[in-house]
Amino acid sequence: MSYYPPQPSYPEQPGYPHHAWQAPPQAEPPADPRHGIRALSAAYRRLRRVATLTALGYFVLFLILSAYAPGLMTGKITGGLNVALLLGLIQLPVTLIAVAAYEKSARRRVDPLAEAVRVDAAPTTQGARR
Repeated sequence: MSYYPPQPSYPEQPGYPHHAWQAPPQAEPPADPRHGIRALSAAYRRLRRVATLTALGYFVLFLILSAYAPGLMTGKITGGLNVALLLGLIQLPVTLIAVAAYEKSARRRVDPLAEAVRVDAAPTTQGARR
């Protein structure tokens, strides 16, 4: 026999956990069409910044080394090849790698967001055409 009164029984509410230690369910964000556009805009912005900083950052580094470290830049590597010429020749592959990374990242991260925005906007656009 228990000295404590029985606990009241509350009706189950859909979507809520049965135990206190379980986390409540995550509410889905409201279907705001601007949310997808904002996420797409942020993804494009991040992509542009990374690609620009990669390509231009290497060029600025080359210019700074040329201006402030002439002793390093005139150092001989082999024969007629010095450090400045080697860094200048490496600039093209660095730029091409930045472009390739931009394309890969755009396909992986930005294109799915763009497709989701396109799909969300399609019913609205089709309804407006009729």
